[in-house]
Amino acid sequence: MSSVMWAVCGLYSAMCALCFAELGACIPQSGGEYVYIKRAFGDVPAFLCCWVNLVIVCPVSVAASCLVFATYILRPVFPDCDPPQEAIRLLAALIILLLISLNCINVTWATKVQVVITGCKLIALGIIIITGFVWIARGHVENFKSSFEGSDYSASAVAIAFYSGFWAYGGWSYLNFLADEVVDPHKNLPRAIVISMVIVTAVYVATNVAYFAVLTPSEMLKSAAVAVTFSQQTVTALQYIMPVLIAASVIGGINGSCLSMSRLFYVGAKNNHLPCVVSMITKKQLTPAPSLIVIMILVLAMQNFEKIFYLIEMMGFSFAVILTTVLAGQVYLHWKEPKLYRPIKLHVSIPIVMFLVSCVILALTVYQKPSESLMTVGLMALGLPVYAVGVYWSKPAGVNKVLDSFTVCIQKLLLVVPPDDSQ
Repeated sequence: MSSVMWAVCGLYSAMCALCFAELGACIPQSGGEYVYIKRAFGDVPAFLCCWVNLVIVCPVSVAASCLVFATYILRPVFPDCDPPQEAIRLLAALIILLLISLNCINVTWATKVQVVITGCKLIALGIIIITGFVWIARGHVENFKSSFEGSDYSASAVAIAFYSGFWAYGGWSYLNFLADEVVDPHKNLPRAIVISMVIVTAVYVATNVAYFAVLTPSEMLKSAAVAVTFSQQTVTALQYIMPVLIAASVIGGINGSCLSMSRLFYVGAKNNHLPCVVSMITKKQLTPAPSLIVIMILVLAMQNFEKIFYLIEMMGFSFAVILTTVLAGQVYLHWKEPKLYRPIKLHVSIPIVMFLVSCVILALTVYQKPSESLMTVGLMALGLPVYAVGVYWSKPAGVNKVLDSFTVCIQKLLLVVPPDDSQ
């Protein structure tokens, strides 16, 4: 059933990506879902989208990926036991510091690193797939007998599985955050989304088939680093190579998140939804350093939270709320702005169906995981007083003077200026 869910989550993500392709092509502005919600529903919902991404979605996603990276890197050093949590967190903190520094210094370097890392990811997954299918060809098919035995088919379990799918497939919406920086976005944005989702879904499903050919579900659940356990039982020499390749691929996910999410916060700050210093860029490198540093601070805080899967489920619920709002806005824009130029025009039934499916997932999650859901809703609701004080309230001259002094101090410290002043 988990393999089925990998395919279903891939299909769901691909359909959502198509909806985002339409939005990205007709509204080619950096900021992704934040821009689309603002266009459809106005200022307050857009601020809440920015707020949720700031306090939950971005830091949790990046923190979880950093911890996975550290676990894989340290696994060969501790072959007979799990790596110490202190070592994992220290290494996770070092990698986020390194990647944020790289993005602050030079975006071109960051994108080149992304290309190299993507190659490492495909090599690692290709090795796993080939090894697994060779294992099957040699007649090792015992793990596929009664393969649905013990599966949980309940709707609530399926809904929760979607959130792990959101995290695994996460990234399909990130290209929309960089729409202003994409060459010919009307053509290249949808092309990139569609091609990548087909490849990623096929590779992930094939990888899991390969895993199940060698490992039982219980062995996978017990393993802290599944690819290493897989290598130990197939090609022993790979147990030292695989952690490096997997860790490199995880760096790619972290780097992509930092690169794209910093643009969302940058756009939010330009609309006065975050402190204006977040919208500034470095004078020499022209990178959004303040936005990146905010991400780094929040990620470091999240890495110290012990229940990382609790956070991932919160992140999944938060992302599902944002996604549902975007799909509702897309349907609304079809009615509100029917003459809007849409280089890619989906039939309105597609975003409607995806919106309804997302609503069902949210409802089932509230039923199955009330604690995580209520915590997430509470954090979202906290954004309303933050909006009232930070955005809506006309601040006295004394308060504005203090804020301006703080902004100038950060500008001097980071050598950042408003974008218009850097031209």
